[in-house]
Parts: sequence; structure tokens; C-alpha cells
Amino acid sequence: MATGLQNKRVIITAAATGIGRVTAEMFLAAGAKVEVCDVDEAGLKSFKAKHPAVGVTVTDVADEAQLNRFLDTALANLGGLDIMINNAGIASDGALWRLSQQAWDEVLETNVTGAFNCIRAVAPIFRSQHYGKIVSVSAHQADRPGFGVANYAASKAALQGLTRAAAVELGPANVNVNAVAPGFIRTERMAMLPTEVIERAQKSSVLGRVAEPDDVAHVISFLCSDSARHITGQTIVVDGGLSLE
Repeated sequence: MATGLQNKRVIITAAATGIGRVTAEMFLAAGAKVEVCDVDEAGLKSFKAKHPAVGVTVTDVADEAQLNRFLDTALANLGGLDIMINNAGIASDGALWRLSQQAWDEVLETNVTGAFNCIRAVAPIFRSQHYGKIVSVSAHQADRPGFGVANYAASKAALQGLTRAAAVELGPANVNVNAVAPGFIRTERMAMLPTEVIERAQKSSVLGRVAEPDDVAHVISFLCSDSARHITGQTIVVDGGLSLE
């Protein structure tokens, strides 16, 4: 387990299920104090039932007003902030010549503008205390897009660019800004994919498997730990070697 997370104050977006939920539980196990948000109200209720001490808030990170309300509540409950995990992301796949303007806008607004809203909101806090960790969840499609993911791939590539730019601007204030880029992860969303897509993903991975959420959560927690204090502006690919094929 990553070191130096005891009593760290952490906010995680889209933590009702999947990578976000497992990451939140990993931070809690390491002794961190955590607040989470998501648009999935039922998922948040399930999380709250298991972790009653954790504050949960229904929040759309693409809506700046909603995000600021969540942040105000989280800061009051945590007494400050040390770590921000940008995990919120959506997909709306389709051939680019069939993509609606709405499908393009919604994916870019959540995946890019939502992350920007989060980084911009916490930057003054981290700069004033001369410390902070920001990790955003990208995807392997940013560099290796398949068919029908033009909006998703563009959003994740933009997120990686935002990560590098934020690292440059916040680095002088001792703030580390990084990203992780998972491949196929065994989450609720994967369960919606056709069996042949999952089998193809396993065969394309040089390790011969798809990842579990904790495979990604371990990397996120490492990037937020003392051990990663000299890593910033990087995107760590966690795809089982999928990008090597």
C-alpha cells in the first residue's frame, strides 16, 4: 500500500462505482479522510451504507455551480484538502459521421470541462498551502482509439494535455499533477459490452487479461503518496500491455 496517506484529506469524483469507488476504499484503508461525489444517486446511497462516515454528494462536475457546492461541503467536512482525484467520465459511442452534437458536447463537457472545473477550483487551495496532489483518470483510447470513439478519445487526449499544462503551472507551488490511462477494466460498464469485445481485449493484452479496478486504484494511490513526490505531468498507462500490440 502507498505510504504517506494517513490523515490526508481527499476528494474523489464519480466514486459511486467502479474505479472511483475502489480508489475511495483504498484511501480509506490507508487512513485518509475522504469525500465523494457522483451523478449516480443510487450508487452513492450504496457507498454511504457501507461507509457511513464518508460524505457523499450528488454532483455533476460539468456544472460549475454544483461542483462548487460540493467542494464547499467537502472542505467544511474535511477541514481542508490535500488530494483531488478526477475520475468523472462518460462515453457516448458512435461513428463520427453519425455522432450528434449533443453526444459530442456531453462527453467533452464531462470528461474535459469537468476535470478543468475541479483543477481550477482546488488550485488556489493547493497553491496557498504549497502542497497538493491531483490525479485524473484518462484512458488508453487517448493514444489508441478504436472505431466509434472520436468524442471519447478526443476528450481523454485533451485531459492528458490539461494534465501536463496544469503540472507546469502548479509545479512551482509543490503540486503534483498526473493522470492514469487504463485499458479495459472489469467494471459495471464493461459488463454492458458484448462478450466478443471483452474476449478481444483479453487477447490484445500481452498479459492476457483485463484489469480489475484495484489495478488502477493502486497506481492512483501511489501517485498521491510520498514515494511519487518527484513525478508530475505524466500519464501512467495501466492497460496490461494493450498499447504494445
